[in-house]
Amino acid sequence: MDGTVLVADDDRTIRTVLTQALTRAGCKVHATSSLMTLMRWVDEGKGDLVISDVVMPDGNGLDTLPQITEKRPGLPVIIISAQNTIMTAIQATEKDAYDYLPKPFDLPDLMKRAARALDVKRRATPAVKAADQPMGTQDDLPLVGRTAAMQALYRLVARVMNTDIPVLISGESGTGKSLIARAIHDFSDRRTSPFTVASASDLEGVDGPSTVLARARSGSILFDEVGDFDDDAQARIVRMLDSLSDGAPRIMATSQKDLTEKMETGQFRQDLFYRLGGVSISVPALRERVDDIPLLVNHFLGRAEREGGPVRRLSDDAMDLIRTYSWPGNVRQLENTIRRLTVTGQGEEIAKAEVEMVLGNQPAIEPLMGGGEGEKLSASVAKHLRRYFDLHGGVLPPPGLYPRILREVEGPLLEIALEATGGNQAKCADLLGINRNTLRKKITDLDIRVTRRRKLM
Repeated sequence: MDGTVLVADDDRTIRTVLTQALTRAGCKVHATSSLMTLMRWVDEGKGDLVISDVVMPDGNGLDTLPQITEKRPGLPVIIISAQNTIMTAIQATEKDAYDYLPKPFDLPDLMKRAARALDVKRRATPAVKAADQPMGTQDDLPLVGRTAAMQALYRLVARVMNTDIPVLISGESGTGKSLIARAIHDFSDRRTSPFTVASASDLEGVDGPSTVLARARSGSILFDEVGDFDDDAQARIVRMLDSLSDGAPRIMATSQKDLTEKMETGQFRQDLFYRLGGVSISVPALRERVDDIPLLVNHFLGRAEREGGPVRRLSDDAMDLIRTYSWPGNVRQLENTIRRLTVTGQGEEIAKAEVEMVLGNQPAIEPLMGGGEGEKLSASVAKHLRRYFDLHGGVLPPPGLYPRILREVEGPLLEIALEATGGNQAKCADLLGINRNTLRKKITDLDIRVTRRRKLM
């Protein structure tokens, strides 16, 4: 390991220990108890790595991160702090720290992270965000987001981080539910113990549950998409949870299906639902945090470049189109779309037409409508119709049901499509895949008011 490391900590013992360890590893070290001195060194171009405490006599180490990034882009910064909360980690992430370690830290672990940071600096690749650290592999979705919805999620995660309460994480496919579970584990006091993902097949056999517990030890167990587990697997989980004692692993579960609805219909055990749902975390769909999309796009473009792909960027109108798309597959679908655009793009700038071509081959309206989480439009309509029949108390509704139902669905569809196309009937007919004369007749029959306005796309 070689390079120059700048160490800033007001604890003399820590400065001494880090200086000795880094020097023995082959590094040059400049150590200080002052952020002012640290920033002077940074201004002078010194250092290949910064290791800084948060609370310092002359300021906050986190507050210096944007200044360091601005003055020395690509200079990795490892934040160490006695404030052992997820919020410190999140703040370090948002301010582009390379890594974050809570105090007291394990010196060999810090040395390994320092070696990786120096290697990143030496290869002149962009610093790896702390948000990427809990992901495990480069294939995972990024825990990236500065919208109110994601900040609320971060705060909730921070509150449950170091508790033993079971956590149930719900959200649509591709939102990163398992990533949230992994972050809860990796930022918690259990991070040095195993993180075990248990499937229904892992619970089979006499020794299945005990084997899962043995693998997890005092770490964490995640039952991924527990809503898909059959009755036998659910029963095994209940018995396993009832047998837990002191030192047992933390229990977490994810589901894209509405477990409350499944429980009410007898498809999910009530006793398991209440055992798993100590704390419920809902991961927002991508369309609910549109302002995070540019951040995610840039993350994926940067990742593709680091993996040896060409340099790409989106034109303004291409980004606008990306922002207004419904993203039924959420962050995972966005990642795959950007990956495809970086490969198929003709130039450095990705144009709107290229995005339209890629999105034209993908489902445009898979997201949930009206009902619970995990529910598609057809399921929501079915629920509404069953309720309609039930309200008639066993007596059939009045004749003419078919055209009445079609009118109720057709009206909102045409109104929303016209609004999306700015009242342009030719574009609306093309969007719906119907003849323009047919559209005009339906507008008249359904008494739809057409107003020309700014298009969504």
